[in-house]
Amino acid sequence: MSPTPPRLLIVDDDAVFARVLARAMDSRGFEVETANDAHQARDVAQRFRPGYCVLDLKLGEENGLRLIPELKAAVPSMRILLLTGYASIATAVEAIKRGAHDYLSKPVDADAVARALLEGESSSVSSGADDDDTPDAPEAPLPLRRLEWEHIQRVLTECDGNISETARRLGMHRRTLQRKLAKHPVRERPSRDD
Repeated sequence: MSPTPPRLLIVDDDAVFARVLARAMDSRGFEVETANDAHQARDVAQRFRPGYCVLDLKLGEENGLRLIPELKAAVPSMRILLLTGYASIATAVEAIKRGAHDYLSKPVDADAVARALLEGESSSVSSGADDDDTPDAPEAPLPLRRLEWEHIQRVLTECDGNISETARRLGMHRRTLQRKLAKHPVRERPSRDD
């Protein structure tokens, strides 16, 4: 009666986090394997052939972004979700360019991971809700602070991460830019009626 569970590879150098997330995703209907570095991830991807992957941006000294094309080459249909402790539009854009399907900031819960992995697919994993409806575009414009954050990230990417050059292009003092970058981006939640 139940179809074959979707296969998920979790790649994170934090073995405890990987184990906890693996248990949580297993309870949500996934068949899960973990890897703690890029070498293990390549081997598991070749052997396990997962349809999904949760990939940490930082893998010790390695960068998870570099691993995305290799994982996609091993399993072209794999949907990759990149996780990072440092949210930035620039990193998200780069992850998507390299083949990731989505991007989430840590800390993250298993429900958010499952939603991100399965979004846009008719999935065999039951979420308990009918997801056939296409979400509407937000009616309210993005908050000004969010737009500013995204613009800063775009210019920072164009400057290859050079803070001084980014500050010059934005016409702001370097320390002001650093303060803005240190703040978390504004969440894109619809505003409640006050």
